[in-house]
Amino acid sequence: MTARVFVPNDTGARSLGADAVAQAVAVEAAMRGLPVTVVRNGSRGAYGLEPLVEVESPAGRLGFPRMTASAVPSLFADGALPDARHPACLGVTDAHPWFAGQTRLTFARAGRIDPLSLDDYRAHGGLRGLARALSLSSAEIVADVTRSGVRGRGGAAFPAGIKWETVRTAPGAVKYVVCNADEGDSGTFADRLLLEADPFQLIEGMVIAGVATGATRGFVYLRSEYPHAATVLREALARARAAGVLGASVLGTGHAFDITLRMGAGAYICGEETALLESLEGKRGQVRAKPPLPALQGLFGCPTLVHNVLTLAAVTDVLADGGEAYAARGVGRSAGTMPFQLGGNVRHGGIVELPFGAPLRTLLEDFGGGTRSGRPLRAVQVGGPLGAYLPAAHWDTPLTYEAFAAIGAMLGHGGVVCFDDAVDMAEQAEFAMAFCAHESCGKCTPCRIGSTRGVEVIGRLRRGEAPARQWALLEELCDTMELGSLCALGGLTPLPVRSAMRHFAGDFRTGRAPGVA
Repeated sequence: MTARVFVPNDTGARSLGADAVAQAVAVEAAMRGLPVTVVRNGSRGAYGLEPLVEVESPAGRLGFPRMTASAVPSLFADGALPDARHPACLGVTDAHPWFAGQTRLTFARAGRIDPLSLDDYRAHGGLRGLARALSLSSAEIVADVTRSGVRGRGGAAFPAGIKWETVRTAPGAVKYVVCNADEGDSGTFADRLLLEADPFQLIEGMVIAGVATGATRGFVYLRSEYPHAATVLREALARARAAGVLGASVLGTGHAFDITLRMGAGAYICGEETALLESLEGKRGQVRAKPPLPALQGLFGCPTLVHNVLTLAAVTDVLADGGEAYAARGVGRSAGTMPFQLGGNVRHGGIVELPFGAPLRTLLEDFGGGTRSGRPLRAVQVGGPLGAYLPAAHWDTPLTYEAFAAIGAMLGHGGVVCFDDAVDMAEQAEFAMAFCAHESCGKCTPCRIGSTRGVEVIGRLRRGEAPARQWALLEELCDTMELGSLCALGGLTPLPVRSAMRHFAGDFRTGRAPGVA
């Protein structure tokens, strides 16, 4: 009987030598005459364990973490496949605390399946949502999405059902579904991981959206820094067309829908939906004034549904099991689950998918395990480079949109970046302004000029030049940027700056963090 050995083909695992490990497994098995098939799966998202080699066994898949090519022969030292008695084995992977403590919906298949096998996708529950959607009217699909309470996972958290209904009822012979895969926030990688581990889930979600809104064409706008994700997605799109999931008649139902992949060129601003649409049209990536909303006049002036990868992926679970079942998870208006991405100075980084409502401290301590440096954790930035810096006093805040808004923060795309007590928070505030200045599209003055002046003002504060005057000037500048910027880049840059001023004011006076010589 042929055994399967899984070696991740994920970008993170490959950067740690997974390709060489896969080759070594194949060579070693062949030398010993063992019937082994090497499956290049996606990552399960526990990057502290990568490359994580898994071997099928009657008890389940056994994990062998942090494997290297030079260590592979030791796996076969007994002349057979390794089992749970091997000293490198962590046991059944699903039972590992990192995975057992999660509630995985969006990432339920990540790391479990061959990403490019449609049969494997189906065998693990894939296409159930699409099959059900094809049995419903467009209004019934949208009603289910509305009942689920699913909200945009890209950062704005706008109710998906409202956006879908707007596009569905908008007049127009041509409509589009656009997937924003321009994942540019520091500390975020969930979109890339899903595209490399479970690309058919995104495809299925986009087809469901097309059937619901009347769109027949979809675009995935993928950042150029994800070349391997692009390779995987192109192949998945080709296989989906060959299987009839995409094309002139989706699964033989007469609904037409196809998807085109487009690559971005490295501009952070193109993560903003209207700048993304400008780029898709072949123009410079600059923010559009709203109204009109993209749902009414989007790509090429047609009604357009724009969502990020995680939102469209979540819709497959909504349709598979019904909106009510999805809404039963989470808290209040924060329904379902959220894939959080632990990064920065953290011992155990990776994807942690939990129902909304768990405290931030659960992520930091139960999953993150504290800092990698071993020094005390001092600050956590949640929500990407435009998110607030939170001190320990806020780490018991529930992970919900409403709870974070109440403390002047946001969940954003779910990125969680950790800092130990060596961090200078005034420097981090200056970085936020510098980041905005570098990435601004330049269309509006508050963002373009305000961020440049912000770098200068914080620099003077850190040098101790007329601190009271500079502090007041910085507060006024933040007001101007928040209220006057055309889009969220300039409008949200004050969030990390103000949080650093509020919670770590001493760093602006001393120029260094406590405990640093």
